[in-house]
This record gives sequence, structure tokens and C-alpha cells, in this order.
Amino acid sequence: MTTALIDRPVSGPSGTVPAPDRSDGLLVVDDHPVVLGGVRSLAGQAGFRTIHEATDIVSGYRVFHRHRPPLVVTDLSFRDSGLSGLSLIRRLKALEPEVRILAFSMHADPIVVARALEGGALGFVLKDAGSGAFLDALAAVKAGRVSLPHALATEVAMLNRTVRPAPLATLSVRELQILSLMSRGKSYEVIADTLSVSYRTIVNASALMRSKLGVQSRAGLIQIAVEQRASGAFAD
Repeated sequence: MTTALIDRPVSGPSGTVPAPDRSDGLLVVDDHPVVLGGVRSLAGQAGFRTIHEATDIVSGYRVFHRHRPPLVVTDLSFRDSGLSGLSLIRRLKALEPEVRILAFSMHADPIVVARALEGGALGFVLKDAGSGAFLDALAAVKAGRVSLPHALATEVAMLNRTVRPAPLATLSVRELQILSLMSRGKSYEVIADTLSVSYRTIVNASALMRSKLGVQSRAGLIQIAVEQRASGAFAD
């Protein structure tokens, strides 16, 4: 779904239609209608005239490909596809390296946030941080500055300095997606279909995750996934 607050070009004095100004364009990707409405309202207050919306990563990529807004705000977790927001960030940066991306979520696991930054996001903000914090983060990312809550920035910076790494620190973006879906009780077949990869790819990735996380069985891997979900690493 795409919503433009001003979506009809205005004719110039000669009757010609000027080229669209994308300098204030924004794409918001989130699967919660209330969140979309709230971001739309705040973005309007911040002066954005054209706001595009998408409720999943596939439509989000398509809308971005069509309109190429310079700024994107995206959730990291989607109900049916785990941490697919991480993949969306990477795909958008591959398509348009200059795009500036603000990630937001209900949970602030430093490992997930670090993966978002590694993928190309410039900032992160919690959904319940308040309108002022969101607008500050939006303005910073639009200006090309990194924006992270101070406490979270410290946690992210310390990830590689801890004597004992956090359980998820060694996992790739794809492995985090798989583990997130496993925490929801998804089978290998369903995960493969969700991520549009082969069943064998999921089996191989799971074997590698077991090695990285030091567990011997699929049951042990699922237990870690469930524990991480309970701790807030994988938001709904």
C-alpha cells in the first residue's frame, strides 16, 4: 500500500508538470496499522510531504524500487517472517547505496541492532520511545548522522569486547532470521518457504548454528530460540 499526502503533481505556468521532488520522500514499512498511522502523523509534522507505506518486506522493496525515497523507516520484525527487516535493509542498500534507513522495534537487543547497522541502517529507535525521540532520530538519519539511544550504543559497542560473547553474537543475519522463526514453532519446511530458500539450505544453516551455539540437537537449538524470544531478542 502506498499513501502520498501530496500525490498529484502541480502544473507550472506553462502547463507543464514539473519533475517530482523526492527530497522529502519517506517510506515506512511496518505490519501494524496503528504504527503506520502514528509514523505518518509524526512525519507530516516533521515536514515530509510524500509518505509511502508498506506492510511487508516484499511490498516495501517494490514501493522503494518504484519511488526511490531518500529515507526509509522500517520495523525489524514481521509477524510471519521473523527478523526479515534485516534482509530488507541490506536489499535496499544494495539497490540504492545512498538511501538513509532508520530501524525501529519494540525490543532493543544489541545484537540485532548491531546487525541492522552492519546492514546499512544509520539509526535505531524504540517504538515506545516517545514522539520527541522518534522525531530526533528521524531528523538525524535524514541529515546523514548515526542515531542510537545512548545506553544501547554502549551495549552495541561492547559486544565484541565481552569475555564471553552473547549467545547470538556469532550468528549471521540469515541465521538470526531462521532462529527467530524457529522460536515461533515454525518447521524447517515452513521456514524454507518463508525465506524462499531450499529445505537443504535451512538444514545446513541449522547445523552451522548448532556448532556456533554449542548444542548437539535440533531440540537444543529450539530451546535457545525460545529462550531468546522470551528475553525479548525476537519481537512480535
